[in-house]
Amino acid sequence: MVIINSNNVFNIPKSYHINMIKNRFSILLGIKKLDKRDIVKLTGLDRHTILNLYNDKTKGIDFATLDKLCYALDCTPNDILRYIPDDVPDKHLYED
Repeated sequence: MVIINSNNVFNIPKSYHINMIKNRFSILLGIKKLDKRDIVKLTGLDRHTILNLYNDKTKGIDFATLDKLCYALDCTPNDILRYIPDDVPDKHLYED
């Protein structure tokens, strides 16, 4: 696969996996002992948005949504999303 932007061409190997970002939203809610309904009330976000994030059924997240979640949960984007490099031999060490 080749991705081209205005300045560069990136060759991505066929073995490359796009799922290197792990959604930890449900884990974070468990740690903080919060319910999805609590997050809806705290953020004003749509319950479907929260449900999809919780069930890891999203392909991306809007910065405004991420900002509201970080404010409500008193955390950073790093707490909600974790980057796990594809070429790491011990991937299990990155996961909770």
